[in-house]
Amino acid sequence: MDFTPLASKILRLKSLRTDRWADTGEDIQTAQLRSLLSRSADTEIGRRHGYGELKKLKDPRKEFAARVPMVSYEEIRADVMRMVAGERDVLWRGVCRSFAQSSGTSGGRSKYIPVTDENLRRCHYHGASYSVSHYLRQNPQSRLFSGKSMILGGSFDNEVRPADPRVRIGDLSATLIDRINPVVNLFRIPDKKTALMVDWEKKLPALVEASAYADITSISGVPSWFLTVIMRVMDRRGADRISEVWPNLEVFFHGGISFDPYHDIYARITDQEKMHFMESYNASEGFFAAQDRIGVPGMLLILDNDVYYEFIDMSDPLSEPVDISDLEAGHNYEMIITSSNGLWRYRIGDTVRVVTVNPVRIMVSGRTKSFINAFGEELMEDNAEHALAETCARHNAAISNYTAAPVYASDHKRGRHQWIVEWSRTPSDMRAFAADLDDTLRRLNSDYDAKRNNTIFLDPLEITNVPAGTFDKWLMTMGNGKLGGQRKIPRLCNDRHIADKVLASAGL
Repeated sequence: MDFTPLASKILRLKSLRTDRWADTGEDIQTAQLRSLLSRSADTEIGRRHGYGELKKLKDPRKEFAARVPMVSYEEIRADVMRMVAGERDVLWRGVCRSFAQSSGTSGGRSKYIPVTDENLRRCHYHGASYSVSHYLRQNPQSRLFSGKSMILGGSFDNEVRPADPRVRIGDLSATLIDRINPVVNLFRIPDKKTALMVDWEKKLPALVEASAYADITSISGVPSWFLTVIMRVMDRRGADRISEVWPNLEVFFHGGISFDPYHDIYARITDQEKMHFMESYNASEGFFAAQDRIGVPGMLLILDNDVYYEFIDMSDPLSEPVDISDLEAGHNYEMIITSSNGLWRYRIGDTVRVVTVNPVRIMVSGRTKSFINAFGEELMEDNAEHALAETCARHNAAISNYTAAPVYASDHKRGRHQWIVEWSRTPSDMRAFAADLDDTLRRLNSDYDAKRNNTIFLDPLEITNVPAGTFDKWLMTMGNGKLGGQRKIPRLCNDRHIADKVLASAGL
């Protein structure tokens, strides 16, 4: 039975709501902030900054920005860990028992983002329903609910063991699957037990078993993860294209990493006459945006999802943040959020490019810091620098210059990281050095470790040696033949535009 017509009627009303955002967006955002302040007035942070007074203001935006400082995770880590320990009314009202584990910073291996009941319902699930509603509105011929949706998620595996067994810490996707409306389970695979398995060496065959003969109409997840599963399913069925296995597959709801490196691969293995790709901006901190136009770049910023947004123009990083009313199309901004998960004026580290302003559509343009997140590993420059320093010390080696970039997965090979290195003291055993560096990165970064687990999603890193002077030669090409102290080597890059030019400078 096809339930799509019924779902379309119900969800159409939701998508129609966004048509008014071009005119009412500022009012919606002001109301969101007032609601957040009101519900948190009696929390510890609410009393600290006088939320009880702010909530009474008709427009609290300016006073809110004056009273409440912007913060990074390290500045709230201690408060979050108190929440993990069971303290109530710290950053948000009540007790929070769900936390999304994400890559750490210099203060720790991982971050633990609170996922409160309100945040889960009003932000994450709310945003996901917008994504589906816009797809159905754009594709009236859809038969999305005539088959199964395959949702690929993580697990509750983590490095913290809370005293309260009711506290769950793990991938955000694990929480979303664990607490999803039971009705949704009628239309999705795999079952919850399989979806939440920790050991990917066992989980991957179970995913293949659950999906190889199923009628899959949609898939949802991270492109790199799903490609691994899809290739295994194709091998199981002896197929050259996944559309031969899942002939009714019509949409991929993707997010987490850039889809650009994977588009050609997915285009080759799916039926392009019926296949659609819908991007979403769903982070551990919240579901912020969803694509509302098939085939048109840009995601609609979700304005009624218990999130108040501020933006810092990256052309002037020291400027004061602005709200959505002062955004300019074509500009890149660092995004600051205030949300019902207890993150107040929180710097999530993402930059977005504004595509349109009425309504606000955005594209994720990068991170505020150097990083690689081509496979969901979220490797930060701080992790890389620490790992490299430790490994060099153990191998009596020294590096003059380096940069690292992803090598993307192909039809027959997994992705990996390539480290391009100019040595001042070369290690005696390059293979042992590379293995040690890989192991150190796994120890320092939980997301990298998860993707490297059993080499299912990500192969070991490789090191490419280049001659002395290579990086200077590359810098000269970037600076019209001149070197300068302000021209720095990007240590990590999320694409290959720098790595390939450095290799070309080395004649490789």
